[in-house]
Amino acid sequence: MRTHSRIRVDPIACDGRGLCAELLPELILLDDWGYPIIRDVDVPSELVREALEVVRVCPKLALRLEAIRQS
Repeated sequence: MRTHSRIRVDPIACDGRGLCAELLPELILLDDWGYPIIRDVDVPSELVREALEVVRVCPKLALRLEAIRQS
């Protein structure tokens, strides 16, 4: 069984500061209002550490790293 991770955003908690896109532009873009658009892809293993940091430093705690188990 393999485990993958994906970044998820709580759109209600997010206030569009854009810090996440600055820290992890490989996976997060901003829309016209500054809210994150999360790429719907697994977090590559070489970016897991950065993804965890982005989740940790989100000022509104609107991001999470979700584990997805696949067989």
